[in-house]
Amino acid sequence: MNLRSHYPYFLLRSGVIHSFPSLQKNIKTDIAIIGAGISGSIMAHFLGEAGFDLVVLDRRHAGMGSTAASTSLLQYEIDTPLYKLIQQVGERNAVRSYALCIESIEILHQLARKVNLSSEFQYRPSFQFASARDHVSNLKLEFNLRRRHNLSTLEWLTGSDIRRKFGFSAPAGILSEDGAQVDGYRLCHALLGNAVKKYGSHIFDNTEITQVRHRKNGVELVTDGGKKIRAKVLIICAGYESQRYISKRIEIRNSTYAIASEPQPNGEFWYRNSLIWETSNPYRYLRLTSDNRIIIGGKDDKFYDPQKRDSQLPGKAKALLKAFHELFPKLSFTTDFEWAGTFCGTRDGLPYIGSIPQRPHTFFALGFGGNGMTFSAIAAKIIRDRLKGKQSRDFEIFSFDR
Repeated sequence: MNLRSHYPYFLLRSGVIHSFPSLQKNIKTDIAIIGAGISGSIMAHFLGEAGFDLVVLDRRHAGMGSTAASTSLLQYEIDTPLYKLIQQVGERNAVRSYALCIESIEILHQLARKVNLSSEFQYRPSFQFASARDHVSNLKLEFNLRRRHNLSTLEWLTGSDIRRKFGFSAPAGILSEDGAQVDGYRLCHALLGNAVKKYGSHIFDNTEITQVRHRKNGVELVTDGGKKIRAKVLIICAGYESQRYISKRIEIRNSTYAIASEPQPNGEFWYRNSLIWETSNPYRYLRLTSDNRIIIGGKDDKFYDPQKRDSQLPGKAKALLKAFHELFPKLSFTTDFEWAGTFCGTRDGLPYIGSIPQRPHTFFALGFGGNGMTFSAIAAKIIRDRLKGKQSRDFEIFSFDR
């Protein structure tokens, strides 16, 4: 599956940070993880730290799938607004999902510190504005619900507030303190390297799993090279490529686009260089990188076709540049990078974390949508606790039979 076009900014910025060997012999382990992207790397950290012997396998080089194309905004706000999520999964589960995303931002901060990547993690406010005047009432409902449940430190901004703080026109918006950003590609490699060095984990690139055999006491994986991995537990962290292991359709695939500017002069371009997004669906989003590039993304298409997606990229890049100047006509933006990727959602915007009867001794950690990294941190914590014998109601929130 082609998850991205060829030139994501974060991949070109850092290049191939580290290459791991392919698997050349049969091995046994406690846990096998399929997927060496950000989800697999966070899982490897949590389980390695918990004392499990583990192997991580990827059919590409580590981090070269959707992780390399991610724009790495860390938001507690789920793609499904809280007021809608309550209608779908109930108030307790909806509020708990939002609270877990807030907790996961701090978890990601601690992970970045542990692997000496603090410079790539920055806390930022998150600002969501109403794209149109008729969106204001629902956004106000969202604000009141979050405030009632003490989700973040919130401020309601009027049109005049937005002009003063951000310099563009919008009828209203919610400013939240709990947001952050990180270079997900570099964090992925730092976590994998740390898992090898500190916990003795084994990482294998260019190792595609062609068969998964479920045994009485575990699983047996067979690679494209004919090698076998025997594990007590399998964890699938293959993101958008995990559908092959699940009989029912759980994901909704879209194509998404992003551009990054040339480096800007140091400064505050809008209020505290917040993460910016909007109420439209699909929505535009903006962030500033650690080397002062502005990224704007969005203009999603409701299809998955790599050739068609990539052919759309030049036009989408121009449309994103126009969208930026509609918000900030006085700010300079010269496009330096443009790329496209696969963006998947679910019916309720929540991840799938857990097991299915057809796959014994197997867990899935599938964080889709704009919260992929925060969902990955939630999944790693829940599955680690499950493997350690700890029970949690949070497991039920993200189960396949919810």
